[in-house]
Amino acid sequence: MSARVRAQGLTGAEVAERTARGEVNDVPPRNSRSAADIVRANVFTRFNAIIGVLFLIILAVGPIQDSLFGFVIIANTGIGIVQELRAKRTLESLAVLGETRPRVRRDGRSTEVPTERIVLGDLVELRTGDKCVVDGELAEADGLEVDESLLTGEADPVLKHPGDPVMSGSFVVAGSGAFTATRVGGAAYAARLAEEASRFTLVRSELRGGISTLLKYITWMMVPAAIGLILSQLVVEHSDPAEAVRRMVAGIVPMVPEGLVLLTSVAFAIGVVRLGRKHCLVQELPAIEGLARVSVVCLDKTGTLTEGGMDVADVRPLDGTDPARIAQVLRALGGAEPHPNASLRAIVEAYPPPPEGAGSWRTTATLPFSSARKYSGAAFAEPGGEHSTWLLGAPDVLLADGDGALAEAARLDREGLRVLLLARAADQPDGLYGPDGLYGPDGPAPPNDSEGPEGAERRNGPRAPGGLEAADGGPPEARPAALVVLEQRLRPDAAETLGYFAQQHVATKVISGDNAVSVGAVAAKLGLPGAELPLDARALPADRPERARQVADGTVFGRVSPQQKQEMVGDLQAAGHTVAMTGDGVNDVLALKDADIGVCMGSGSEATKAVAQIVLLDDSFATLPSVVAEGRRVIGNIERVATLFLTKTVYSVLLALLVVSWQVPYPFLPRHLTLLSSLTIGIPAFFLALAPNRERARPHFVRRVLHYALPSGLIASAATFGTYLLARHHYSGPGSLTAETSAATLTLFLVAMWVLAIVARPWTWWRVALVLTMGAAFLTVLAAPPLQHFFALNLVGTAVPWTAVAVAGVAGLLLEVAWRRVAAALPG
Repeated sequence: MSARVRAQGLTGAEVAERTARGEVNDVPPRNSRSAADIVRANVFTRFNAIIGVLFLIILAVGPIQDSLFGFVIIANTGIGIVQELRAKRTLESLAVLGETRPRVRRDGRSTEVPTERIVLGDLVELRTGDKCVVDGELAEADGLEVDESLLTGEADPVLKHPGDPVMSGSFVVAGSGAFTATRVGGAAYAARLAEEASRFTLVRSELRGGISTLLKYITWMMVPAAIGLILSQLVVEHSDPAEAVRRMVAGIVPMVPEGLVLLTSVAFAIGVVRLGRKHCLVQELPAIEGLARVSVVCLDKTGTLTEGGMDVADVRPLDGTDPARIAQVLRALGGAEPHPNASLRAIVEAYPPPPEGAGSWRTTATLPFSSARKYSGAAFAEPGGEHSTWLLGAPDVLLADGDGALAEAARLDREGLRVLLLARAADQPDGLYGPDGLYGPDGPAPPNDSEGPEGAERRNGPRAPGGLEAADGGPPEARPAALVVLEQRLRPDAAETLGYFAQQHVATKVISGDNAVSVGAVAAKLGLPGAELPLDARALPADRPERARQVADGTVFGRVSPQQKQEMVGDLQAAGHTVAMTGDGVNDVLALKDADIGVCMGSGSEATKAVAQIVLLDDSFATLPSVVAEGRRVIGNIERVATLFLTKTVYSVLLALLVVSWQVPYPFLPRHLTLLSSLTIGIPAFFLALAPNRERARPHFVRRVLHYALPSGLIASAATFGTYLLARHHYSGPGSLTAETSAATLTLFLVAMWVLAIVARPWTWWRVALVLTMGAAFLTVLAAPPLQHFFALNLVGTAVPWTAVAVAGVAGLLLEVAWRRVAAALPG
């Protein structure tokens, strides 16, 4: 085999010169919005503009206590900005830990550099699992196979040769090589698309999309109600324009759910910070919500249920093969692969390759391991002049059915061990085709110009190294030599995590490329129900409906190809499931990309980290329950507080319409509704939004919230306006409007508190304490003369106040009936 000249790459001076010219991969950061974007998103909103204008109007007509709502909005906006900036810092610090650091060759040495430090002309090295971060032209290739499915949609890996183009966004599934960067930064179109697709974002979630829809509905309701209210109050209070303006503003302000967007942002942001403390990088914020909605979790065994490392437990010779010969072959195989996978690393640790020199085996061709093939191999020129080709891989792939070695391998698989077959490929009569040409017994054969490349292809089969593949692309005929038994290290937290998912009614499916029996044995050790009936994915039917049925019924699947993993995820999604996929290897990339939520281990390949929404930086599978719990907390609590805010919006709009219809003064001043909103919604909602909540996330957010908020708002507005009309009939003379307003305020507070009490269920000590504290605060306002004067509240006599309480009690009973009926009608 002719010696290859290893390219040296750029020199330090060349790198500095190109950096100075701006020929660097200066892609924008992908992990977060800028601080300016966060401030703009929180300050310049539609409802802040509405509230801001009303705030300025009230400041002009006074008094100051009627402008309290404006200060609340300022405080809310500040809280939102601070929390999102805090989440941004957490994300960025975690992203540094999990960022891709490609290897480039400079001055003849391989070194890791940040992606943004790659310059035009850099020689970027590639290994199995690496993601191509810039565009380039291949300079070196050793059995290099690249998956370009993220760019082209074609799932089959492409065998690359020197001179072939390499596109950013593709990833290596087998072999190694190096390419020269030809397009970097903004010029690398595919890289720009990949960055844009995976940019940190606060959108693309059912929760945020639902809130946007609700805000659109609210705007439609507000406009006619506000116009009617303005006109009616100017007519009713024509003798006192300032009073008309105050009551008009009081009617409009509570229509705005000013804290709903804030609390959603805060809940997400605090979720990011909490998960960050557990070394969990959320690359797309809605992933917190998405994992909470998951109904099926698909797990790859290696790296998820088991730790990445393995140990050689035993080597069992077959057909009388000399153990010393087996040891020589294993050492040679270890030395032939510069970038071994986990299985080969275990063999290298047990059988270290000998130093190069006289008497060593010379590698003439290699075939790297790929998940699609299930085996690897190498061809050697041995010291005695003999040429041999050896394969290492899955016994059931390399051996024909009925071979005696399969029975022993199956027995070991049932013990949960990983079994590899070492086999010698049948001699190739026409020689071996290696990376540099045709090989005969004495090395490279001279080219035969008369037959041309097509003739050589026909004579030697496909252009695969060393006759390591048969003409049909499968393994060549092989003679078993030994079984290499590997012991996998179970993750100590795997059993507990699987138990958590079972308790939460989340189905767990193990989808692995390993032998099905072995995978089932590992899953059974961890107590996974259904693990005793593993399925071999090669036996799954081609008919999609039947395959989907078997995928839905099964729990453990082995010998699953990367393409099949993707198909199985699609089958589950087609059945209505929300699917999460966990993995760490390149064989998981396609499934991770298509799953609703992709979860990658921090030690996983660059390709998996590039497509996953969540990266577990400390490789702890036990972190997943925390992510699920955080998502459930966000979704469940935001649904609770959204019901509170929307109830307020509904009763505010209906009260405005009732006032317009009856042509009476609006019953409240801004200060009254600021007090009510703070005690029945604002303060309690903040605590409820951040409280623990393990309820399973349910779909149809908008429908669920509206089904609860509409009847609640209707009952609250009817009870409040009824009390107001009774009070107007009872009171007369100076100060009567204050007494009427106080009675209406009492009814509305009690009804709103009843809604809060329902939303706060199931009750715990702190939830009961929260509701009682809000009630005590309102009683304090009614009892303390300075606060009575400040908030313009004065309950006169006993008949009307007690009538207000009675009306609120009836409204509370109606609320209970309405909520029970809604709960029975809504699914889940």
